[in-house]
Amino acid sequence: MSAGQGSRKARMLLTGGGGLVGRNIQEHPRAANWEILAPRSGELDLTDAAAVDAYIAKHQPDLVVHAAGRVGGIQANMANPVAFLDENTAIGRNIIMGAHRGGVRKFLNLASTCIYPRAAENPLREEMVLTGTLEPTNEGYAIAKILALRLCEYIRREDESAQYKTLIPCNLYGAHDKFDPKHSHLLPAIIHKVHQAQKTGEQTVEIWGDGTARREFMYAADLADAVLRAAADMESLPDSMNIGLGQDHSINDYYATVAEVIGWHGNFSHDLSKPVGMKQKLCATDRQDHWGWQAPTSLRDGIAQTYRHYLESGYA
Repeated sequence: MSAGQGSRKARMLLTGGGGLVGRNIQEHPRAANWEILAPRSGELDLTDAAAVDAYIAKHQPDLVVHAAGRVGGIQANMANPVAFLDENTAIGRNIIMGAHRGGVRKFLNLASTCIYPRAAENPLREEMVLTGTLEPTNEGYAIAKILALRLCEYIRREDESAQYKTLIPCNLYGAHDKFDPKHSHLLPAIIHKVHQAQKTGEQTVEIWGDGTARREFMYAADLADAVLRAAADMESLPDSMNIGLGQDHSINDYYATVAEVIGWHGNFSHDLSKPVGMKQKLCATDRQDHWGWQAPTSLRDGIAQTYRHYLESGYA
């Protein structure tokens, strides 16, 4: 049953409901088409297979959207490789197999572009999974995400009518992001740095490296848009599909756009002794284009809306 049909709304079990992706899904206008169950970890421990089975048996969701996981930056991944592999493997296996055992026919698994080989040629295509060595700094997380993707594919191989499919989003930013410099990723970190320079009258902001490395960042509400479109029409979705922009920007471009949005008119310096990571990480969008979806929010609009959220969230 899809959203809006029958005597009740279709029921979605959303894991990771308190995270960046989960909160953006729940705030999207099309979320109103669903009865969404989004239990936090205190209500449902996804590392406990018996608890997951019991929750699914009790609530009988029509669809599971799996957005939960232990996440963190490079330092956290390197410091806790056992936890990142073990917890994410358990979470993925328990929710996928729990749904399968519980008779849930539709399952939308969210992966990450870290599943692609570190040396893969850009743009990154879905068929490149397991064709090369992974990035060592987040290998454990990537292995767990690959396991979940393959498990969904194997379930479909054994039962074609089971709609167990995977979306692979590019980097995200937006409302409910982490702006604390100790935990933030690139775009929220840039917003915080430039805002602080604006507030203190600082005339120079430092960029790590030469700023020419290229990254693809999607506004998180746009991923929510794709997820809810897929949720309402799982049959049309490929077994695995990137969700991306099909274009990227240099680190220098992101700094310049944030400065323009905030209204800071200082200068940038480059610390060439600092690490910069991969030169490029861009998703191929052929399958997404064929599916007929593209991200609606421009970079400038997304940054402006994220900056508003930053100002309202108390970090400023």
